[in-house]
Amino acid sequence: MKEKDSSFVNIRDEISASSRKRRENTDKFFRYSFLLAAIISAIMIILIFFFVGKKGIGPFLPSYGQAGGASQQQNIFSFLTGMTWRPDQNPAVYGVGFIIINTLVSAFLAAILAFPISVLSALFIVKVAPKKLRMFFTSVVELLAAIPSVVYGVFAAANISSLVDNIAGLFGQSTHGGLSTLTVALLLAIMIYPTITSIAINAIAAVDKNIELGSLALGASKTQTNFKLVLTAAKSGIFAGLILGLGRAFGEATAVSMVAGNAMVGPSFNLFDTTRTLTSTMLSGLHETSGIDYDIRFSVGIVLMIIVLITNLSIQLVKRKIGGIANE
Repeated sequence: MKEKDSSFVNIRDEISASSRKRRENTDKFFRYSFLLAAIISAIMIILIFFFVGKKGIGPFLPSYGQAGGASQQQNIFSFLTGMTWRPDQNPAVYGVGFIIINTLVSAFLAAILAFPISVLSALFIVKVAPKKLRMFFTSVVELLAAIPSVVYGVFAAANISSLVDNIAGLFGQSTHGGLSTLTVALLLAIMIYPTITSIAINAIAAVDKNIELGSLALGASKTQTNFKLVLTAAKSGIFAGLILGLGRAFGEATAVSMVAGNAMVGPSFNLFDTTRTLTSTMLSGLHETSGIDYDIRFSVGIVLMIIVLITNLSIQLVKRKIGGIANE
């Protein structure tokens, strides 16, 4: 009898060891798979930076264009601070100083319009709306996020531009058929709204329920709990949504090109004037150009990537400061 018990124990131990080894091998497989995916993603990013950087730095090198005659080297200071973009002149003038300002104005104006609405929408969907209504609004937000950029552009060109043109008339202003900074900002606000809202929904839903229950038990109202505790606890995810939203606003080209107007000089802080962004500059006439007019667009791409990086770091800094104030 003891021999039978001993054999059962041995078999159980062998099965346990085999199962444990199988789990360890499975964990290793997925860990290395995730590592491989991360490495591939990093390599792709590095390759994109390398390709854009190599093409974009070329116009500022002394040897640029010498093979075809006189050097066409561009002055990097004039390029970064210039307030005119006229490739149609002879010699052509490429200045992105005003384009940088226009891009920042339109993107941040869109964020100012979309961010509070997105956060409040997410808070309503997660904490206030009944279950059926919550599912409906979540589906609407997901549907908005899936709409192609060109559809937004067509909608803006047909409707938002007309709305802005009518608004300008109320203030005694005129627009080029509604093509203006305000039209771009409204378009981008609509486009980044579902991105920020979707991530904010996930961030708010992930907040520990005990935090909310503890606040209510101490006598705080539902509204106080939602605004002072739930949003504070979800701030990391909410700011991540803002970063992704701004990333889309900075990187949108097709839709913006349809309503920006592509101003040649600037900057103009009149919301009813035409504008030009970095992405619309890169896209406009890209396949009809060659030589310096083609390569300089990659230089604009380098500027855009630097701006996105600085913006992301700045938002992270603001998030830490807000978190420190909330903790105090």
